[in-house]
Parts: sequence; structure tokens; C-alpha cells
Amino acid sequence: MTRPIDLMREGRKEELWQMCCGFLDLSLDQFMSIQKRLLREQMELLKQCELGRRVMGGAMPETVEEFREQVPLTTYSDYLPDLVEKREEVLPVKPAMWAHTVGRAGEYIIKAVPVSDSSLREFEKVAGGVSLIASCDSRGDFLAKEHVKTFSPTGSRYYGSGIVGYMAQQALGCDLLSSNANGCSLESAKGSPLEQKIIAGFQEALYRGLDAIGGLPSVLVHSGEMLTRGAMSVNARFLLSHPKAAFRLARALIRSKLAGRAMLPKDLWSVKVALGGGADSAAFGKRVRELWGRSPLELYAGVDGGIYATQTWDYEGMTFIPNLNFFEFIPEREWFKWQLDHSYRPQTVLLDELKAGEIYEIVITNLHGGVLTRCRIGDMIRLVSLRNEKLDIDIPQMVFHGRADDLVDIAGLGRITERIIGEAVENTGIPLVDWVARKEFVDDKPVLHLYLELADGYIAGEASVAAAAREQLRRLDRRYRCNFYSLVGNMEATLGLNPLQVTFLPRGAFAAYAAQRHTEGATLSGLNAPRVNPSDEALSSLTTPKVVVVAAPATESERLPAQ
Repeated sequence: MTRPIDLMREGRKEELWQMCCGFLDLSLDQFMSIQKRLLREQMELLKQCELGRRVMGGAMPETVEEFREQVPLTTYSDYLPDLVEKREEVLPVKPAMWAHTVGRAGEYIIKAVPVSDSSLREFEKVAGGVSLIASCDSRGDFLAKEHVKTFSPTGSRYYGSGIVGYMAQQALGCDLLSSNANGCSLESAKGSPLEQKIIAGFQEALYRGLDAIGGLPSVLVHSGEMLTRGAMSVNARFLLSHPKAAFRLARALIRSKLAGRAMLPKDLWSVKVALGGGADSAAFGKRVRELWGRSPLELYAGVDGGIYATQTWDYEGMTFIPNLNFFEFIPEREWFKWQLDHSYRPQTVLLDELKAGEIYEIVITNLHGGVLTRCRIGDMIRLVSLRNEKLDIDIPQMVFHGRADDLVDIAGLGRITERIIGEAVENTGIPLVDWVARKEFVDDKPVLHLYLELADGYIAGEASVAAAAREQLRRLDRRYRCNFYSLVGNMEATLGLNPLQVTFLPRGAFAAYAAQRHTEGATLSGLNAPRVNPSDEALSSLTTPKVVVVAAPATESERLPAQ
């Protein structure tokens, strides 16, 4: 079977482009035809395995329409304990590997997702494609050479963003610098494993050169900032052993002095490819360019299903990818109904039914023998246009909007749930009526914003409450290994992050919200505000509560006689 690396080695550039990036030339009808054909194949595999029959609720759909009508929506918890225990006998096909990411604190430490051999082959093409696109200045004008030296400070090839880098390496034969951080000879080779890997990568790039960077934009910024603040000074022995490194440093020092600023990575290297992804790509993308000299091409990807969408060389909205997952979308109005009443089953639409400017929760079904079926992965996307007119791409364009569940993701690193936030708030001992929290941006930096209503008679300052909550989160981070402070807090000073902010709500905010929802006809379960990731509408009702007047029952003397 011909692979991308084979075409690259043989100089067959046009065929390489078509294999990896041909989806950009599909019409919307062709895109949907691929989606539906692969889903029908996937349905047959699901019918033949224990876990597939279970998550489909015993349904045996024959058509795409029947699949959407009969099969219930799922979340990762519907696949427990089979996936966290890696029970291969219940899966549609034997997995070629298990992809991992952080789990939900207090429920499961690691989230594991099986990836089939055929899915890996398709993943390889897509990962190769986004790497080619990231080097483009125009359609088909891409960097086509093996052994592109790449700095990618990510986890292992089985973990989160690491799998994208690994698959790109398999597709195009790039060289990942210092995939092993052992043996660092830089003077500052201390700190967390992430920082050790960053330092080791810089060390190797100093004498080997650097062509490409990839990873979470927040980590790429952190890496660059480590250099600017002098956290990676080299010793004389290293420079004597590597004359090329000494020359590169001297040249970069001259460039930075002429520019009147600290040394930046772009003074050392001329990066030709930059890949990024994660919930906060937009927030950190500009700073990546300032440090590294090239904007990161934004990917929308996740361990649940690989790469879902990618920017192209205009660096605008992201284009969906047809061959790894079948896509459905829950319109925001349907999601809001579900958020207020979790017994409600939201309706979905398909890619060719989306409307520009609207917000949707994304639902995926793994193809090629995967197992996640109509799975709500917890993300909201916004459709920016029905097609890319500038580049003549006939596929809807999207941007990442936010989380749709009770998970808050800060800088693509620290994930925290309602349970952890609630436990931290309770452990402060501060008397409260209630709280809500969501991720927001302050000065273009992501923060966990906690809104609290203090109990009557209790007086405190927002800063002191925030400090108490931060301390409790640090303790819970060690207990549950949720990585909120071990990663985000570690970068607080470097990136200027303020991971937690507190705002007090007016007295009676939650009571007024419940009264307002009651007058709107909400059921008992829908009276309370969503604790995590409340909508703008819900948060507005809490921060500026409406006065709801409820008429008192008339006394006997006030009642009118029956006519």
C-alpha cells in the first residue's frame, strides 16, 4: 500500500497533495457522500460487537436516517469500564493502539480510546496533509522534503497532541528533535518533564537547525518565553563541542541587539512550518508568531477522534475533514434546552444543514472500526461561513467556540470539572449561597472565572477568596492529578496567566434566577443555573438579576364572589 512518505521520496508531489489534501477539492455533496458511505460500513461493524450493540441500545439501523433516529447520543461514560480497562474483545475490531488523555478527576484517571489499523492509515494521511498545508503559501506550494527538523514539545505518541506529531512523522519522515529529554547539557536542565523536554529540544536545534514547530500554542509560547527570560543559558563545554551552536547563538545575539530587545527563537531559526491546536489557539497564536516568526496553523483535534478540521493557508476558519469521523451537530437552541433539562434529547443536524453564524455542539461517530458512537465530546463550534470563497473550498468553515459540558480547559493543558471546583470552593470554608464558573478571556489570556454569591452577613474581598480557592485547587491537583495547577500554574509567571478570578454576585442572584425560570415554565430540575460553563444568557441573569414579582394569594375578604 502506497503511503505519503513513498510519494514524497519518489518526488510525486501532485499525487502526494491529492492523497493528503484532496479533501479540500471536494464539493459538499461529495463530502457528505463519503461521510454516509463510511458510516454505513461502520454501522455493520458496530452491530457485530458487544460494546457496539450496547451503546446503540439494541438498535439495528440500516440507513443513516435510521441510525440518527434510533441510536441514542452517548458520552464517554457510556463506554465505561470497557475502554479504561482496554477490553479489546468487546470492540468492533482489534485496536492497533490506544490513545490517551487526562480523565475526569475522581472518576477515571486516564481516558483511553482505541484506534484501529485502518483508522491509523487514514490518520497518517490527514496528519501529513495538515503538515503540508502548514508549509503552504498557496495551493500545492508546500515544503516537500524528508528529515524536516521539528521541535514538538508534546506528550508521547499515545497521548493527546503527541499522536498528531507522531503520525505526521510517519507520513512525511520528519525528525522530532529530542523526543527523549535525558542527557540535557544545558545549565538549566531542571524543572518539570515538560520543561526538560523543551530544553533538550532547544539544545539539539542549536547545532542541528530547526525547520518546523508543533504543539499547543500555549506551550510554544512558554518555550519561547523560557529563552527570552534566560532560562536556557548554555555552558562553555557545550559550545566548544558544537561550533555550529556557538555561531548560531552569536548571530542571534547580534540580531536581537540590533532590534533592541531580548533574544527570541526567530533570531536563532527561520521556521518554515508551524502547527498548533487546542482550545486557546486564537489567544496564543499572535504571540507564537512574535516569538517564532511564523503563525501556527490551527487544528481542531482530540483524542476521541483524531483531527476533525484544519485551517488552510489563509489562516481563517477551519475546514472539516471527511474520512475519520461522521459528524452531527446539536444547534445551540437544542443544546440550551438540554442544559436546562438533561432528560431532553436534543435533535441533530448534518454538515450540509448548518447555518453560517450559528453555534453548535459537535457529535462524532468514529469510522474505520472505532467505537465512539454519536458521542458528545463536549465541544461547541461556531460556523463562520458555508464555504471558503477566497480559496474556493466548498466545505463549511468553523472556529472553536468553547466547552459544552462541565469541563473547563485552560490553555489546552489544565482540565478541571464541576466536582473539583465545587470541592475546592467548599474546602475554603467560605459560607456561600451558590456558585457558577466558566472559562473567560482577560487581556486575551484564559482564566477560570468563578462567580460566587456570599451568604448573608459574610464579608470578604474577591482577591482573598480567589487566593483561598487557588490554594485549595493546588491541593486537589496533587490529590486527583487533574493537572490544573501542575501545568497551568507552572506557566503562570511566564505567560502572565492568572488561572483563577473571582467575582461576587449580587445578594439574591440565585433566588431571582430560579424565580425567573419558574415564571418561564421551567420544571423543577431546570430552576437552578448550570454550575459550569453557563451561557451568556444565564450568566447575565445572575449578574444583573431581574426582580420577579409573585402575587400573594388573595385573602377571603379580597376574593370576588362567583358570578
